Amino acid sequence: MRAAALVAALLWLALPGANALAFSADEALDDPLLETRALKIHDELRCPVCQGQAISDSNAELARDLRRLVRERIAGGDSDDDVFDFLTDRYGDFILLRPRVKPTNYVLWFGPALVFVVGAGGLAVFVRRRRGRAAENAPAPLSDAERQQVESLSRDDPL
Repeated sequence: MRAAALVAALLWLALPGANALAFSADEALDDPLLETRALKIHDELRCPVCQGQAISDSNAELARDLRRLVRERIAGGDSDDDVFDFLTDRYGDFILLRPRVKPTNYVLWFGPALVFVVGAGGLAVFVRRRRGRAAENAPAPLSDAERQQVESLSRDDPL
């Protein structure tokens, strides 16, 4: 019975991909280039628990699991885009700290600029209308008699 368990354990270790499961969430990959890729991806993924931190900064259990998953997928030969696609299929675009530009989130990317342009246009129309009304409501210029009367009042001369 012990021999069967030992043989099963050795076979499990010999399976392809078993080495990818043999490291912890924060244990670096052996290849420095792969580890650099993993760290870069960690910085671009949002922790679903913390919601404001990248998984590289988070101590949440789910963030550790995601760091391990990223390393496993990279060690398994996935490209960066494959890792992002896998995680966005699983968690949605929310997992990305910088969401991709695509039709489903055009409002996110272009909405603020659109609101600014509409607001600036509305302000310009408001200012033009107000200036036009001010010109229409301006008092008529003083006649010569009125001007003389104003001057005499300002000099304190009796009429």
